[in-house]
Amino acid sequence: NVANVKHGKEIHGFALMVGLEHDIYVRSALIDMYAKCGCLFQASMLFQKMPRRNTPTWNSMIFGYANHGYCDEAIEHFKRMEIEDREKLNHLTFTAALTACSHGAKLELGRNLFKLMQENYRISPRLEHYACMVDLLGRAGEITEAYDLIKAMPIEPDLFVWGALLGACKQHGEIELAEVAAKQLSELEPQGAGTRLLSSLYAGAGSWANAMKLKKLMKKKKSITFSGCSWVEAS
Repeated sequence: NVANVKHGKEIHGFALMVGLEHDIYVRSALIDMYAKCGCLFQASMLFQKMPRRNTPTWNSMIFGYANHGYCDEAIEHFKRMEIEDREKLNHLTFTAALTACSHGAKLELGRNLFKLMQENYRISPRLEHYACMVDLLGRAGEITEAYDLIKAMPIEPDLFVWGALLGACKQHGEIELAEVAAKQLSELEPQGAGTRLLSSLYAGAGSWANAMKLKKLMKKKKSITFSGCSWVEAS
């Protein structure tokens, strides 16, 4: 967002004026801002000048590269963090690295990192780690493995986990597992996009009867939701 970058640069300029640019927390916030806005050159320049770095600073750079398509750079920073600041790695660092693996189609590396996180760093996978892994496996066409991972989860899968599976099923035309994912999504979020995505998948596969049946069900659910609403009088 151009406006956000403009405001961020104004804050950066003010930090320079009052002599706070070298404060580790101010610089970390600036790096995070530039990375989120996609201004990775500016983020990298500030990052390289830091004599010492904290966990949020490393994570901001890895996330920034991963979310803007520079997956090799994200993994490079993760490996560099392992060497320079190993004790500062946390669950968010692995979320960022797994995001890079997913966006960069690095299946084997993602599998290894997921294992490394648990065995070497004793970090128990959270929902976001599972969502990244399901997305990674799904993009690679390993739909069954992705579903097996979900079934083995010690915690209840959320919208993002099931959504990643459903998206992969649509991409690879896996209707049977798509039905499973859509059912779970509809229970978690009745008016969400899961049912519409499944309807689109049915239509794409030529299963028009199922597509029409699903659309009727969506209309029925919408009607029930509307009739159950309540009004609150404002004074």
